[in-house]
Amino acid sequence: MMETAESDSALGYGKPPWIFKGSALYQLHLVKAETARAFIPKEFKLVEVFGYTLGGFFLANYEDSPAGIFDELVVIAGIAWNPPTSCAWAARVLVSSDKACVHGRKDFGLPSQVANFTKSVKAVSGTKKSRYGGFLSKIGMENMQNSIDIQVKEMSNHTAMDICSINLTGSAMAATRKWMGPAVKISLPSFSGRTEYNPHLLKYSCQIECRLRAVAPAKVLGPSMLNIDNETISEMDFSSGDSCDYKRNLSISMMLSKPILALELSCLKMKVEAPTAVVPR
Repeated sequence: MMETAESDSALGYGKPPWIFKGSALYQLHLVKAETARAFIPKEFKLVEVFGYTLGGFFLANYEDSPAGIFDELVVIAGIAWNPPTSCAWAARVLVSSDKACVHGRKDFGLPSQVANFTKSVKAVSGTKKSRYGGFLSKIGMENMQNSIDIQVKEMSNHTAMDICSINLTGSAMAATRKWMGPAVKISLPSFSGRTEYNPHLLKYSCQIECRLRAVAPAKVLGPSMLNIDNETISEMDFSSGDSCDYKRNLSISMMLSKPILALELSCLKMKVEAPTAVVPR
C-alpha cells in the first residue's frame, strides 16, 4: 500500500503531493477524554488534562483539488501521543465527493463518508457590537455580517442521515472581508489508519499557506431527529445501537462540545504528502 501511495495513487489522484485550494474554519473544542478514547488505537496514548483532550473540527470548501470542487468536515477526536510525536486523530471525515471519500479511505486510512452539504446565506443586520467593535469600525468591518448555515447529512445506503447544522456568522467563508489576517505557514500533523479500508497505522501532515485570523466560534446544532444541543449533550447515552451508530453519535457529541478557539483560513493552499507508516512505541 505504501509503495503505491508514494508513487502514484491508484484512485485517480495522481502523484503526491496533493494540492488543495479554498477556505476553511478550524475550530478547537474541549472533548471528554472518555469520548475520544473510543476512536484512539490502543497503541497510542491520549493527551489529556483534567479529563479532557483537544478536539474539534476542520470545515473546508475546496475550490481546486485533485477531486475538483468539494466540501469537507473533519471531526477531530483529540490528540494522540506516540513518542516523540503528538498528532490529531480524526474520528470522522465527511466529504461531498465520492472520489475524495475513496482516496481518504484507501490512501490515508481515514474514516471517510460521503455527505451532502446544503448551504444557505442571509444578511444579518443590526448585530450587537462585540468587544472588538471599535477596532472593526475603524477598518470598515462593523455591521458587515453575513450568516451562512451549513446542513450536513451523511449518506448511507442511499439514505441521508442528519449529522449537524453549522452556523457561521461574519466568516470569510460567508463573505469577503477587507482584512483577512496575516499570511502564515502552518503544519497540521495527524495520525490515521486502523480502519477496515486500511489497517496500517499512518502519519501524514498538511502543510498550509493561508491568511489566518481568529473569529467567533461557529454555532453547532445536533440533528433534529436526535433533538440534541450543547445543553443536553452531557445527559445523553450513546451506548445503544450498533457500533457504526455508536461512533457516529459520539462524533456528533464532539461537534457539540465546548469551543475554545476558532480560526478562519482564507486564501488557503494545502499541500498533502503521501502518508508514512508509524511504529507504535
